[in-house]
Amino acid sequence: MSNTSPKEKERDMKHVQSLERALNILEVMAEEGAPISVTELAERVKLKTSTVHRLLSTLTHRGYVEQDPEDNKYKLGLKLLEIGNSVLYLSDIRTVARPYLEELVERCNETANLAILDEGDVVYIDQVESKNLVIVKMFAQVGNRGPVHCTASGKALLAFLPDDKLEEILNKIEMVKYTNETITEYPHLKKELERIRREGFALDWGEREEHVRCVAAPIFNYEGRAVASISVSGPSTRITTYYMKNELVDVIKEVAHKISAKMGYKRAEEDGESSQEEVE
Repeated sequence: MSNTSPKEKERDMKHVQSLERALNILEVMAEEGAPISVTELAERVKLKTSTVHRLLSTLTHRGYVEQDPEDNKYKLGLKLLEIGNSVLYLSDIRTVARPYLEELVERCNETANLAILDEGDVVYIDQVESKNLVIVKMFAQVGNRGPVHCTASGKALLAFLPDDKLEEILNKIEMVKYTNETITEYPHLKKELERIRREGFALDWGEREEHVRCVAAPIFNYEGRAVASISVSGPSTRITTYYMKNELVDVIKEVAHKISAKMGYKRAEEDGESSQEEVE
């Protein structure tokens, strides 16, 4: 039985109604395709001018709408373009990475995951499950958010953040202990991130879930930013220490490099030059 009071229910309905009205305004403006006045907008959405003006003020403040100072008409703001580009970007990276997730499952017969970083969490945006007869149900599922400090996917992304962004996230997250393998101290985590940056891959030794191991590597875009990570996860009975270090790491890095190349990253040329300098 709900404990929500009549006043709380009424307030919640008003919040939802306000959101619906604001979305209607944005949709009408998108259909119009040109600056529109408050009066015209009020007629189109069938609301009082004062109500529309109030909603527009909030939308303008947040960057979703802009007002022309000369004729006072309103048009859609750049914030919507940012959101639209983000949606297209996620769709694009999933499309690019999908065949490689399938390749990983074919080669390793373990579950392959694609993840991104969002507000200090790792978010799983695609997955191809293992074809193994014995499938272990794991935390990593499409749409799930996970802690960055104890997941291979999260650590692979943290390691390649700019220093200021990394510090911002580390100051915000709580390093919860999930298993005996979980890293719970910042110096230990930072040391591990330095290793990941040097060697190009991250490991999860059962840090989020006991007896579940994972290997991940970052995916870079044309700007050289780590925008996603790809990983393979499975039970420790199959993903043994020897298999992780001697086979799986190389496979994950290879596939991550392929996806990065598809995203426009020029790693191969740069690494080749760097290696030549080291040899000389």
